[in-house]
Amino acid sequence: MSLETFRERILKGGSLRIRGGGSKDFYGGPLAGEVLEVAGHRGIVSYEPTELVITARAGTPLSELSHVLAERGQWLAFEPPAFGGPATLGGAVASGLSGPGRASHGALRDFVLGVKVMDGEGRELTFGGQVMKNVAGFDVSRLMAGSIGTLGLILEVSLKVLPLPVAQATVRFELPEGPALETLNRWAAQPLPVTATAWEEGLLTVRLAGAEAAVRSACDTLGGERVPEAEATAHWLGLRDQTRAFFAGDAPLWRLAVPSITPPLDLPGATLIEWGGAQRWLRGEQIAAGIRDAARRAGGHATVFRGGDRAAGVFTPLPGPLDVIQRRLKAVFDPRAVFNPGRLLPDL
Repeated sequence: MSLETFRERILKGGSLRIRGGGSKDFYGGPLAGEVLEVAGHRGIVSYEPTELVITARAGTPLSELSHVLAERGQWLAFEPPAFGGPATLGGAVASGLSGPGRASHGALRDFVLGVKVMDGEGRELTFGGQVMKNVAGFDVSRLMAGSIGTLGLILEVSLKVLPLPVAQATVRFELPEGPALETLNRWAAQPLPVTATAWEEGLLTVRLAGAEAAVRSACDTLGGERVPEAEATAHWLGLRDQTRAFFAGDAPLWRLAVPSITPPLDLPGATLIEWGGAQRWLRGEQIAAGIRDAARRAGGHATVFRGGDRAAGVFTPLPGPLDVIQRRLKAVFDPRAVFNPGRLLPDL
């Protein structure tokens, strides 16, 4: 689909539901509006391996990006989840989701250098660029990360990429939840090449990556059981794309973001912990107010990630000042309320 066709669809009026690969249709509020397919707007615009920057159109599959980067020994270090579907670059940025390496490498939004978008009045807008220090003032390009397509139609994205680690190892420990969290926070204060962690059902799994000497030294220091490479790869991919048994079934899935030092929350249901203790997944039928209250008391927030009763909203309501800012941004970028109605906030 051409840019002119996109513009005509936007100016035609009515609500539009932006769709790339559809791998994240479950995320956010209910789907509404006429589908605007962007998967055909694809392709790598430029790639400078020596500058660690790649620019691609929004409909470009993540699998294509990963393949091109891997050929030059590079990768998307924020590990965007594909959830087993034909995920696209635009959908990854719009959802703002990051994988197992988020705590060590940074979130998706930290890798966004620039974007080209089409706003609710059909105007093409460009923000940011292709270098890290290119913004004077408000970094508008990163607003698109996690906006779930409510601010505009993402056309192109420039991302920072990183070299693939030279060496990698995964080790495993038998630890209850409380001691596991204490151990993770103790390790966080040490110069260890930890790039991902996960705790589930009494097992703490830790990924180490970097220089060979650093990984070997960390393995000797930490001990634990070494996980075979194939099993380790499957483990981290299963976490990234939520294909592990923990995520199977129809029970509601909650995502809690809390400070890593938060002790066990003692909420009913199965728990899986990532990001050194900062991301906690909860499965089971829960009362939304109870979960959100527990997250709030810990200094965090909670999201209905999959399934469950969404009457109270998918995301924790924003505090007054932030809510005002969010609505003003919507009014500026999409004054006619064309894009993805209700996906981010029920009345937005």
